[in-house]
Amino acid sequence: MKSALREFLVTLLIALVIFFGFNYTLQTFSIRMSSMEPNFHEGQRLLVNKVAYYFGEPDRGDVIIFVAPDSRSGDFIKRVIGLPGDTVEIKGGAVYVNGCKLYEPYVLRPPSYTMAPVTIPEGMYFVLGDNRNNSDDSHHGWLVPRQSIIGRAWLSTWPPAEWGVVPEYSLSEQITG
Repeated sequence: MKSALREFLVTLLIALVIFFGFNYTLQTFSIRMSSMEPNFHEGQRLLVNKVAYYFGEPDRGDVIIFVAPDSRSGDFIKRVIGLPGDTVEIKGGAVYVNGCKLYEPYVLRPPSYTMAPVTIPEGMYFVLGDNRNNSDDSHHGWLVPRQSIIGRAWLSTWPPAEWGVVPEYSLSEQITG
């Protein structure tokens, strides 16, 4: 009887460690808008790595999930374009960071708008949706505070045709040479 109780308690403890470990490190995210098309679609589900930025900071090109500026809107998914200290400008259908025009193969249509140069303050990030002309993002005048970032998009889990690791596009190499 003691042996069965001990096995049950050990199994329960392991299950609790796995459950809380999973909830602390990963989160599911369901895409509700078209702002990240053609790369992420409405109804697609992702696993978010919530510990990705415990040991480092977001980088240009990272796809992040964060608390929306209007917290009643839920969480947003966007791509990091500008880091603290960067100057971002949008003109002539292209995005410029620190004067360097970005090559962005993940964008289907270039932005049809312009944005005057903006220098990103410390602790803030400039984000854009991949669907540049249909996205509520930093070109509308708001930035993402570091503390609002939940994590990095890591793995697409639904639909089955979209299963796999989220592709990475390092934009920092374009800026630093």
